[in-house]
Amino acid sequence: MGLLSLAIWTPIAFGVLLLALGRDEHARVVRWLALVGALIGLAVTVPLISGFDTGSAAAQFVEKAQWIERFNVYYHLGVDGISMWFVPLTAFITVIVVIASWESITERVNQYMGAFLILSGLMIGVFSALDGMLFYVFFEATLIPMYLIIGIWGGPNKIYAAFKFFLYTLLGSLLTLIAFIYLYNQSGGSFDIATWHKLPLSATAQTLLFFAFFAAFAVKVPMWPVHTWLPDVHVEAPTGGSAVLAAIMLKLGAYGFLRFSMPIAPDAAHKWAWLMITLSLVAVIYVGLVAMVQKDMKKLVAYSSVAHMGFVTLGFFVFNDLGVSGGLVQMIAHGFVSGAMFLCIGVLYDRVHSREIASYGGVVNTMPRFTAFALLFAMANCGLPATAGFVGEWMVIIAAVKFDFWIGLGAGTALILGASYTLWMYKRVYLGPVANDDVRGLSDINSREFLVLALLAIAVLYMGIYPKPFTDVMDASVAELLKHVAQSKLH
Repeated sequence: MGLLSLAIWTPIAFGVLLLALGRDEHARVVRWLALVGALIGLAVTVPLISGFDTGSAAAQFVEKAQWIERFNVYYHLGVDGISMWFVPLTAFITVIVVIASWESITERVNQYMGAFLILSGLMIGVFSALDGMLFYVFFEATLIPMYLIIGIWGGPNKIYAAFKFFLYTLLGSLLTLIAFIYLYNQSGGSFDIATWHKLPLSATAQTLLFFAFFAAFAVKVPMWPVHTWLPDVHVEAPTGGSAVLAAIMLKLGAYGFLRFSMPIAPDAAHKWAWLMITLSLVAVIYVGLVAMVQKDMKKLVAYSSVAHMGFVTLGFFVFNDLGVSGGLVQMIAHGFVSGAMFLCIGVLYDRVHSREIASYGGVVNTMPRFTAFALLFAMANCGLPATAGFVGEWMVIIAAVKFDFWIGLGAGTALILGASYTLWMYKRVYLGPVANDDVRGLSDINSREFLVLALLAIAVLYMGIYPKPFTDVMDASVAELLKHVAQSKLH
């Protein structure tokens, strides 16, 4: 079994084992088994980083075996510079979520941990698939564990939020399935994604394919105006669910644009770039303004995620290497920062059982260690230099200015908005005198919570201070992608 298969099936195998353990009297064993599974899953991704050839744009660690012979479907895996970092990122966030959920989940612990481990393997499968049908199976299968996580362990309106999440993402994906079947027929019966990249297609076909892909991937990012499911889901989801959703699942849509929309329909991508740029700017500016008026901390960070992901799609569709690399860096950085922001909210919610900003004030007086971590993550969310949040956004803004000064200026305003809503929330929650008895009775973070936040803090600072290892992996694949997209495929 290859490294990618191990990365996919190790957490899934542990997840299935946990589901078989049954009742909550085994909760302690379940938690430790989940942690062991998550750590092994992370460990098998380390050789991907150390063994990756940064000078090659080709897929690496490739595995290929016949799956459904009649339809020429292969179990075909591999990663390139665009997808490689998302494999260890997914495994890392899974470890973080397992540790963070250690005490907060007390019912159906085996099902909760099992769902997260299975979800982890499925998401790695999405980033690793080189066969269109295999990609689609993994892409759709991720909905099931997340739907259960929201619907079982969520808040008072969890059923509504779970249905909204499932329906939005499923309906969008059905058009993508139609697009895959069309490409299968056009390629003479192949689901090989690399073969699809070489197909000459008419302008009409490219446009239809572009918008079929848009239906699935824009909802998943989510882009404005199909973002409305995200705040509802974040508010209702348990803390671990919000962290994984923001850190990894949103990236599946942005990844889809790079793997399918741009290389398969390059002429349509250029033609409709103005629409993608416009929607991205609306996300970073308008949604940033919406975030400023939120009273619920989770809703504020959810809208912040929409705004930050707007930088990703903006970077992709200005069609230069700095923009695409910046978008990818922003995806990874957002994984660390947004995950940390939601986990910080979870720390407070576990103690006070409220996400309302008005329920807090002066937390620094009772939780000084925790407040220091929260400050770092808030600054990273603002895009402070030397944090992960700065690197990708700065690259995208420079790329946007090169493309068009006014677009770059519009994107730059989002940094001001991001600082405004993040620091205003921080001021009201953490600073000033103790606001009420709930805050006065708070206890500072324990060693387990400290470990979770410290690991994320190290990741945020390391990527902000030394982003070169991340960008080096991307360079060759990004250059190859842009070279490919620049060539017309009109039939």
